[in-house]
Amino acid sequence: MRCILSLFLSASMLFTSLSFTTETPAQTSTEELNISAPSVVLMESSTGQIIYEKDSHTSLHPASITKIMTMILIFDALEKGTITLDDTVTVSDYAASMGGSQVFLEPGETQTVDTMLKCISIASANDACVAMAEYICGSEQEFVNQMNQRAKSLGMKDTTFVNCCGLDTDGHMTTAYDVALMSRELITKYPQIHNYCTVWMDTITHVTAKGSSEFGLTNTNKLIKQYEYATGLKTGSTSQAKYCLSATAKRDDMELIAVVMAAPDYKVRFQDAVSLLNYGFGKCNIYHDENQDELPNLPVTGGVSDSVAIAYESGFSYLDVSGADLSKITKELKLPKTISAPKKKSSIAGKAVYKLNGKEIGSVNILFQSSVKKATFRDYFKWTLDALFMS
Repeated sequence: MRCILSLFLSASMLFTSLSFTTETPAQTSTEELNISAPSVVLMESSTGQIIYEKDSHTSLHPASITKIMTMILIFDALEKGTITLDDTVTVSDYAASMGGSQVFLEPGETQTVDTMLKCISIASANDACVAMAEYICGSEQEFVNQMNQRAKSLGMKDTTFVNCCGLDTDGHMTTAYDVALMSRELITKYPQIHNYCTVWMDTITHVTAKGSSEFGLTNTNKLIKQYEYATGLKTGSTSQAKYCLSATAKRDDMELIAVVMAAPDYKVRFQDAVSLLNYGFGKCNIYHDENQDELPNLPVTGGVSDSVAIAYESGFSYLDVSGADLSKITKELKLPKTISAPKKKSSIAGKAVYKLNGKEIGSVNILFQSSVKKATFRDYFKWTLDALFMS
């Protein structure tokens, strides 16, 4: 009980020591941004567009924002069905020995995957990270190998992971830009992460040979309590990394990612993140088209079918920073009147072109929903016989 009370009191003291504004100025120039951290980036999540950056490709120690990739791999395993949230994870001696931020898991202790995710997301628990890495891949090293493979697939060209929790280690490096890339992957592919990283306080129960005891979790991301639009995501701090943060926030239908690295203290990292987010919300407008309208089938010549269904490959998003009237965006379908067989499923049939004030601003492919085989002599012969018997 004393442990929980202590955590709640310390969180309350830190909460009162910080003060932010959620005001979003209608117009703010990049020159007016007062950013103290040496490396930052501001990205819009649905488009991946960079709104602001400062030395965003400088290689730096990431500290616990490393755990963003760790959580991506956990959610990957959940999506594949190789693990479930109710699975029981047993803590090894090695996992329990992790220093730094932890929830003091003991060797042989068991917790569910769901609880481990809480510990990682809310309390930045290194011991829970290693326990999950061993549970999913058998060893932390194999898990780290998969982290690096996943990073490569996301285009994180300047990232090398050496561990799964972010403790200072030679060669464990990334950039603000790469952190934004993996943050975007986590919140767009697995939005359920917000169910964890927006929790301000929670508790877990340790059940060990010593008995049962409760342990308090307090979110390391103070913006969750102090910034109106905050949705996550992850903090980090070590002696080499200094103070880092990947802050996500959503206003109306726009979610932004503000990455701050190597800030001199915890106040600066939060202040810089708020400055970036306010700048983005004040400057940007976003247009979304979910492309839910039904498209007509395309007529087919020379195929075994007379027509084929088509559909949009995806929705469309456009981020504007100029103050343009986005209600004037138009969509034009560019499709052939007929198509000739053969055609493969998921190949491109045409595209939807978006324009603003007569200028193209983007497009979305329109795909065939099934394959269409070319008709053979046998097909024509069968159709002829069918027609004769039906007449």
